[in-house]
Amino acid sequence: MDSSTVGAAALKRLRVRRGLSLADMARALTQIAQDLGMPRLPQVASVQRSVARWESKSATMPDERYQLLLAHLYATTPGSSRSLGAGSDFAQYLDALGQLGESESRVSELRSMLVRAVTEDSGGLLMLLAPEAGAGLGQALADVSLLNSETVSGLASVVAGVNAQVGSLPFVRLHVMLAPALEACRRLMADGPPEPVREHLRCTRVEAAMLAGRLAFETRDDAASRALYEEATREAACLGQPWRQASVHLSHALTVLYASPEIANAGALVEKAVRTASGGESRLVRARVHALQAEVAARSGQIRQSDAALGLAWYDIERQSPDDPLPGAFSAEYLRGFEGVCQLYVGDPAVAHDQFAASADSLVSPRQKVQRVIVTTDQALARMRLGEPHAAADLLHECITEAASVGGRVPMIRLRRARQELRPWRREDFVADLDDHMMDMLGR
Repeated sequence: MDSSTVGAAALKRLRVRRGLSLADMARALTQIAQDLGMPRLPQVASVQRSVARWESKSATMPDERYQLLLAHLYATTPGSSRSLGAGSDFAQYLDALGQLGESESRVSELRSMLVRAVTEDSGGLLMLLAPEAGAGLGQALADVSLLNSETVSGLASVVAGVNAQVGSLPFVRLHVMLAPALEACRRLMADGPPEPVREHLRCTRVEAAMLAGRLAFETRDDAASRALYEEATREAACLGQPWRQASVHLSHALTVLYASPEIANAGALVEKAVRTASGGESRLVRARVHALQAEVAARSGQIRQSDAALGLAWYDIERQSPDDPLPGAFSAEYLRGFEGVCQLYVGDPAVAHDQFAASADSLVSPRQKVQRVIVTTDQALARMRLGEPHAAADLLHECITEAASVGGRVPMIRLRRARQELRPWRREDFVADLDDHMMDMLGR
């Protein structure tokens, strides 16, 4: 069977497994549309024919309205609870859409919309776990000897799922979603998990604590952020995986770089990351570490050291392995953004501008929104140094709109610093317009 036939069969299987006839499905979708306040659907007979077309041998794709209604239907279990994790009806429904030919970006958008919708009033950990892993977690918390690899994998998928929503959901809500998974990891580790799953659980705790540290920073809780990074550092040191230790130091360094006016504080963490990454098997982590090392050197006015670190970053990027333990951790597009920062501080602002523009154009996924705002703000700084304050302000207007939608602390810090660079033109109308926009959208 071709993929569209497989997708149609999957949609039919989901409906039949719930005991819904075509007419029942039509009525269920009509009710969901009413509950959501959407425009009224056609008559039941018409909706029923649409359902039949989605499931036929010459299947048609549900349109975006029906895709959303089906997503809400399958995110709710027959027992009226919510389940979005691996193996759930919702996950199988998204797979079916992919088989029918829907784009990855649209499927990702649907997942984000449902996570946002259901976490507004029922953001529990079990909702994000596969049904079997959810049952297993409850048993393991009562008796740690019952902890198995499926349950640990479920916890790891929750952490990865929360991380994937950065840029799509407010950081405060992500923090709330992540907290139960981190606490479950802590309790299970304290109880002494079975040897076969201990290392996997510790890795999951490291990832959860590191992400929680970043989210605490984004929500302006620096004390909690430091404590969480310290927790991640301690746990990572118990693993024979230098690349993972380097990732923790790197993430921590990025928060310190923006939270502290003393660049030396971030530099010390970067040097730790360089030392640990050099003994690890992830070239992508090494490339990212060297890129940040280059930025710290450039901000300190060290041209030769910055150039050397950038050279090492490109060396690792060009020799990355397809089986890197942290795929997607870094890319040439991200590295061009770091090159731009280095040019901005110790090079040519015209070159920096072009590198920022190329990097921003490549950052298109929801997960990359925060980075795109940062890069575009730096692009505006380059415009200022080229004597083009009006063009810089135009870019900052774009950044303000984006920053308002993604939230986060770093974009706000970068925007404030960029605004300070416009002080020589503070009496100009275009700067007053920018201030009004910042106040309206960001309240500052």
